[in-house]
Amino acid sequence: MAKQNKAYKFRLYPTEEQELVIRKTFGCVRFVYNKMLDERKATYELLKEDKEVLKKVKHPTPAKYKREFEWLKEVDSLSLANAQLNLDKAYKAFFKGNGKFPKFKSKRHKQSYTTNVVNGNIQLLDSHIKLPKLKMVKIKQHRTIPSECIIKSCTISLSSSGKYYISILTEYEKEIESKKIESVVGLDFAMNGLFVDSEGKKANYPKFYRQMLDKLAQEQRKLSRKKKGSSNWNKQRIRVARIQEKVANQRKNFLHHKSKELVSNYDAVIIEDLDMKGMSQALKFGKSVADNGWGMFTSFLKYKLNEQGKQLVKIDKWFPSTKTCSCCGNTQPMPMNLRSYICSCGLHLDRDVNAAINIKKEGIRLLAIA
Repeated sequence: MAKQNKAYKFRLYPTEEQELVIRKTFGCVRFVYNKMLDERKATYELLKEDKEVLKKVKHPTPAKYKREFEWLKEVDSLSLANAQLNLDKAYKAFFKGNGKFPKFKSKRHKQSYTTNVVNGNIQLLDSHIKLPKLKMVKIKQHRTIPSECIIKSCTISLSSSGKYYISILTEYEKEIESKKIESVVGLDFAMNGLFVDSEGKKANYPKFYRQMLDKLAQEQRKLSRKKKGSSNWNKQRIRVARIQEKVANQRKNFLHHKSKELVSNYDAVIIEDLDMKGMSQALKFGKSVADNGWGMFTSFLKYKLNEQGKQLVKIDKWFPSTKTCSCCGNTQPMPMNLRSYICSCGLHLDRDVNAAINIKKEGIRLLAIA
């Protein structure tokens, strides 16, 4: 049986005393990360011409700083160890050419820290969770974690609206058998409604961000008129953050339900391998692209399909799905203002449905040769 990982995110309700320890841990993790990065950066600048010597250099650990800064001993030691692991990961990605040189963390960075399970130091017990240095913290557990799932680590985070969350990473064993592909659907990305499928159904994404745009702009104008750093500015900042958080939660909930619906009904889902960032910049549709969350939607689809032994197939982004007739295979120019595909063979179809059918056909072809 293969080991699988799954994370569960819940709201935390720490007491004032626990909140103080959490915030202190955020600061210590950031401090240690920046200290280690500062030393590594100095070493890199000194030895970057000799990569073989650079690879053998022993890097600093959190233990080194505990001797100098006694207050680091007050927080969870595993959170500091994970800060080192995160920096190691960022460094390896940089040297492999998969990322930029690690940057220093500021207070404006996402506030979070990760701790691991050691000798039963983390336990879920009757609407509370036992955590290192915090003891029992109240938790709103809106879903049950299956008994076969073993807790491996927890990440505590603070949202910009001032809410605390915990992401519990679990591990479980499951034999995933590849499902025989019988039902297939193609999805054509739609700027307004998320997608149109090869059967002519639309996702009808509600455009949560657009719905809140006027209210958000009004609250942001109020924020801009207040003195930065003042008590009233901070209260208004939280109001703005809560609106943004509500939109993000609505979007995530909708995408979870849509992806679950597709996974329940089909054995394979075919999509285009799109560059959403490039598309939003080139077509100046940044707000529309950011609003519907296509990237998040495809990641949800992928892991949900994998859990059931089903497949997500991505076809080449240059495949002419929009220009090709899904009936006879002829191609013709299709400017954005044309919303119907009319072909000399007699086909008269919505352009998005036509594209989705072509995506499905190409996906079936790729599955056949895989």
